[in-house]
Amino acid sequence: QGHLVESGGASVQPGDSLRLSCVGAGFTFSDAAFSWYRQAPGKEREHVATIYSTETLKEYSDSAKGRFTISRDNRRSTVYLQMTDLKPEDTGVYYCHRMNYDTWGQGTQVTVSH
Repeated sequence: QGHLVESGGASVQPGDSLRLSCVGAGFTFSDAAFSWYRQAPGKEREHVATIYSTETLKEYSDSAKGRFTISRDNRRSTVYLQMTDLKPEDTGVYYCHRMNYDTWGQGTQVTVSH
């Protein structure tokens, strides 16, 4: 089934940028589709972005469109989430998910506050 490890979370101020990384291992990375989800305190986990094995096919939630960019580097077995113009409502634990196999990483904390 493989596993995923996220990194890059931090405490930042509104308007800042941050890049999250998700490294996959134990499976054929290039064949897989991945999503980023986030979970704010007291709220359900929500979809943020998806990238398919065909790298040009991507999907974004309404809150992520125009500010976040999902990408992948198959040589490094890594999926990225570039986040710009961060807002306090972007605060939460960000999880990487491998589609179809329901594999989740442990999450990385993003906190946006003054």
